[in-house]
Amino acid sequence: MAEAVLLAEVQGLGEAGDAVDVSPGYLRNYLIPRKLAQPATKGALEDARKRLERAEEDERRAAERADETAALLSKTVLTISHQAGEDGKLFGSVTSKEIAEAIQAARGLKVDRKKIQLEEPIRETGSFMIEIEVGGGVTAKVKTIVAEAK
Repeated sequence: MAEAVLLAEVQGLGEAGDAVDVSPGYLRNYLIPRKLAQPATKGALEDARKRLERAEEDERRAAERADETAALLSKTVLTISHQAGEDGKLFGSVTSKEIAEAIQAARGLKVDRKKIQLEEPIRETGSFMIEIEVGGGVTAKVKTIVAEAK
């Protein structure tokens, strides 16, 4: 058996950075040509460990940024003006694109409109709590007030 360090996830073998025992032919003919693994040397094992530590650090930083962004968005109150009729029904609707633009204008944060969870566009005036997926499973609720344009 030959020992190899996986460079990418291989189904049935393990995750990137794992040291696994495989047959020499499998390593030489399949894993190495596809850049899925490399022979396990002292240097390769050290590189894999460092890569794993960097990935964990990057993941931790991304989670911190997501928490900070969620906290900032939770404090945000958006006001969107739209033409409306006498009964409070909008002429048109407030879409996730308009909400993303309002967040960009209010806080300078660029939010992907696909991350704004609207079941359907807002078609009446009033106050709404809109959930936004920030990343890493973190969500924030933004109070949005839809007012009649004067």
